[in-house]
Amino acid sequence: MSEEDNNEELRPSKMRGVAFPKAKYGVIIAVIIIVIVNLMYYRETIFSLFR
Repeated sequence: MSEEDNNEELRPSKMRGVAFPKAKYGVIIAVIIIVIVNLMYYRETIFSLFR
């Protein structure tokens, strides 16, 4: 019982009611954002490779 109590107290009291998404969803979203931004910046370079 004491381990369960300690695990619950790791988050601050104001954040206990906040539902956090799973970490894997954050990683997937971050990878998608990085790919989209790189496509925007290097669009001309990527298209010139196919010509």
